Amino acid sequence: MYDQSTQGIIIFIAGTSFLLLLLISFIVSIAYKYQQKQNAYFKDIETLKSSHENTLLQSQLEIQEQTFQNISREIHDNIGQKLTLAKLYLNTLDFTDTDKSRLQVNNSVTIIGEAINDLSDLSHSMSSEIILTHGLINALQFEAAQLQKTGIYKISFSATGNPVFMDYNTELMLFRIVQEALNNIVKHAAASEIDINLHYMDALLIIEIKDNGKGFFSSKDWPGTGLKNIKKRTSILKGNLIINSTQDTGTQIKVQIPSYENNKSL
Repeated sequence: MYDQSTQGIIIFIAGTSFLLLLLISFIVSIAYKYQQKQNAYFKDIETLKSSHENTLLQSQLEIQEQTFQNISREIHDNIGQKLTLAKLYLNTLDFTDTDKSRLQVNNSVTIIGEAINDLSDLSHSMSSEIILTHGLINALQFEAAQLQKTGIYKISFSATGNPVFMDYNTELMLFRIVQEALNNIVKHAAASEIDINLHYMDALLIIEIKDNGKGFFSSKDWPGTGLKNIKKRTSILKGNLIINSTQDTGTQIKVQIPSYENNKSL
């Protein structure tokens, strides 16, 4: 016959198992939602004709792909570790020591709760919906926070002036421009500090991305196709791109776009 303490532990374990099943279901639903959206975007590619529409759709798909990579990394590096720790606690329960077992179960429940919250944050960041619902500033703040969580970079983010919501398509491409620059920093710059600054002026938006990485001699040395994509999107937005880089010191990318014009439909 189980005593009251043992029954309590069994109840805790049952509750924890339920939370684990809920967590798994949540992960599956996120993956299914992503797959549905990706299929819809690929279908749209076949119907879009103009250069601008194709560029916009490409931005959407690239954001989806980058977001999915971020989700995969977060699940593996962060959420997966938390679940592994919770599993370890539950696998080492000693029913002869009810106080210790109760503490382990409580710790497991806390860790699983944190993992669920992390998944909830990830689900809110899926695709370009975060831009549509929360705007460019919040989307970039979330992107900066994800980089900060890696522990590799010191991230600084600021938005000055009087922020305004621009045309959704404009904010989508601006987000992708910044994301492209950040990806290049992560892959090639060997930086430890990244500054992201948005300056809202009367009829102009200036976005600056700076790092303290290894830099390069000229734009010809820019690795990959990132610079080409940034230039193309800046041109579509009728903007101006300025790149300053010093080897072993860092790189500054400045994108200037007429915010008034881009409040209209593109």
